[in-house]
Amino acid sequence: MPHSASDASPAGGTARAPRTLRHLIAGTWQPGDGAEIVDTNPARPGETVAVGQLAREHDLDRAVTAAREAFPKWAATPHPVRGRILHRTADVLDAHAEQWGEELAWEEGKTRAEGIAEVRRAADIFRYYAGEALRPVGEVFASSRAGEQIQVIRRPVGVVAVVTPFNFPIAIPAWKIAPALGYGNVVVWKPASAVPLLALRLAEALVEAGLPEGVLSLLISGGALGGRLAEHPGVDAVTFTGSTAIGRGLIASCGRLARPIQTEMGGKNAAVVLASADQDLAAAEVVAGAFRSTGQKCTATSRLVVEDSVADEFLDLLTKRVADLRVGDPLEERTEMGPVVSLQARDEIQQAVDAGAARPGVELLTGGRPYDDDRATGAFLRPTVVELAGDDELWREELFGPVLAVRRARDARHAFDLVNDSEFGLSAAVFTDDFRAVSQAVDEVDVGILHINSETAGAEPHVPFGGAKHSGYGPKEQGRAALEFFTRTKTVYLRASGGDR
Repeated sequence: MPHSASDASPAGGTARAPRTLRHLIAGTWQPGDGAEIVDTNPARPGETVAVGQLAREHDLDRAVTAAREAFPKWAATPHPVRGRILHRTADVLDAHAEQWGEELAWEEGKTRAEGIAEVRRAADIFRYYAGEALRPVGEVFASSRAGEQIQVIRRPVGVVAVVTPFNFPIAIPAWKIAPALGYGNVVVWKPASAVPLLALRLAEALVEAGLPEGVLSLLISGGALGGRLAEHPGVDAVTFTGSTAIGRGLIASCGRLARPIQTEMGGKNAAVVLASADQDLAAAEVVAGAFRSTGQKCTATSRLVVEDSVADEFLDLLTKRVADLRVGDPLEERTEMGPVVSLQARDEIQQAVDAGAARPGVELLTGGRPYDDDRATGAFLRPTVVELAGDDELWREELFGPVLAVRRARDARHAFDLVNDSEFGLSAAVFTDDFRAVSQAVDEVDVGILHINSETAGAEPHVPFGGAKHSGYGPKEQGRAALEFFTRTKTVYLRASGGDR
C-alpha cells in the first residue's frame, strides 16, 4: 500500500483488457489507417490501456468537409434544442463518472478520486452551457433616428478546430466543445495522443446524447495533424490549450491566415505566504496546488514566495507535509499523488531538478532523488521542494511536474515583485489576513486569476478563465466570456419602411 513519498510503491492492479480506439468522422465510428497507437499506463508502462491506429490527412479532409456540410442546419437549430443535447451529454457523463474517472486515472496518472471529479466537472460544464440556451444572446440599443431600433445579434463563427492537451483529458475539451456547440458551431477535435481513451469517451457521450452527424468529429493523431487542422482552409477559428511553444506557432499560423485563435498556454504560478497568514491553511493549500494532479496543471503552484520573518517556520511545516504525501498507484484509494504522464516526462523533469541541484544557490529541501523501489519502473517522481538564493531556471521554466521552487521576500512589496517577475501570468495565490496586503495584491499582481487564501489551481465554469502576458492569447474561456470567441456580432439597424421620414 502506498504510504509516503519515501516508502510508497505502486500496488499491482487488476488486469484490464485494452480498449479499442476509434475515430468519429462524419457521424461514423471507424478505425484509422495510420501508424499504430499504443496507449499505456504511466504507473506501469508495460500495461496497455488502449490500442488503435492514428488518423491521417485524408481523415482530416473528410472531417472538415462533413463539418461544413453540417454547419448550416446545426446553426439554424434553435438554441434551446441544442441546449437539451448538451444537458443529455451531462447526464451521460454523470452516469459514467465512476467508470470513466477510473479509466482517466489508468490512462493519465492522476488519482482515481481526481479522475472521477474531472468527469463530473465536465458534466457541470455541459450543464452550464445547456443553461446558456435560455439566456440573452444579443442586445437592443436605441437609435438616434426616430422609428428605428438597433439590434446586436450573435451568430456562430462556423467550423472550430479544437486542440487539447493531456493533463485534463475530458474537462478542458468540455470547456471548449460545450460552448462551441451550444452557440451553434461545429467542431473538429484533435486531442492529445497521450490520452485518447477519455477523448473517445467524451465523443461517445455526445453521440449518445443525440448530437447530429458531422457536428463533431474526433481525430486521434499526433501533433502534426493538429497543426494541419489549425491551418485547414475549411476551418474558421481555432481554440488551443497546450505548451507556449506550440501555441505561439499556431498564433503565427493563424495570423498569416487572418483566422481567429484562442490559446491558453504556459504558467509558472506563484503562491505568496505573508507573515500575517494562517500557516496551517497556507501549507495545506500550497501542497494541494503544487502536488495534486502531480503538478500537471497549467494553474499548479510551481513557485512559492515566503516573507522572510516566517520563512523558517513555514518551510519546516511545508516540507514535512510534502514528505508525507503518499505516492503510488493512482488507482489505490490511499494514494495522494500518482505518476506524471510518461517516462519521457519523468526523465525530463528529473534532469531539470538534478541540473538545478548542482548549481550554486539551489538547496534541495525535500524530494529530488529518483525512486529506487518498484516505482522506478513507472513514471513516478518524488514531490520536490527547492529553495533558491536568487534567480534560477527552476524559477522561470515551466517543468509541469511536482517541483516547487521557493524564494524569500523582505515584505509584501518585494513578494509581489517576485510574483510578477515572470513571462507568465496565469494564476497566483496570496495568503494573508492583512486587508491592505489583499488590496495591494488585487491592484498589483499581474495575472488572469488571483486567489486569496486558497490554492492557485481551480476554476469555476461560470467565470472567465485565462491568463495575462504569455500565458494566453485571445478571448478568455468559460463563463459568458466564451461568447466572445465562439460567436461574432451582427449589428442590425431595424426601421419600418414608409411613413414619415
